[in-house]
Amino acid sequence: MSRREKEVLNLIKEGYTNAEMASDLQISTHTVDTCRKSLLLKLNAKNTADLVRLAFLHKLIRIE
Repeated sequence: MSRREKEVLNLIKEGYTNAEMASDLQISTHTVDTCRKSLLLKLNAKNTADLVRLAFLHKLIRIE
């Protein structure tokens, strides 16, 4: 998982929209969408909720 994908994953966990992530990370919404799709494929997730669940189970993120 790339550094950018980890950043996007953590912002997804916090409930950011693609536009909010793009603004916060100073990247395009297209880049955010590409990272999100890559994360879904890498974790074999069905949707964003499943992505967060799997990331938590694999200890890629912490819920505080």
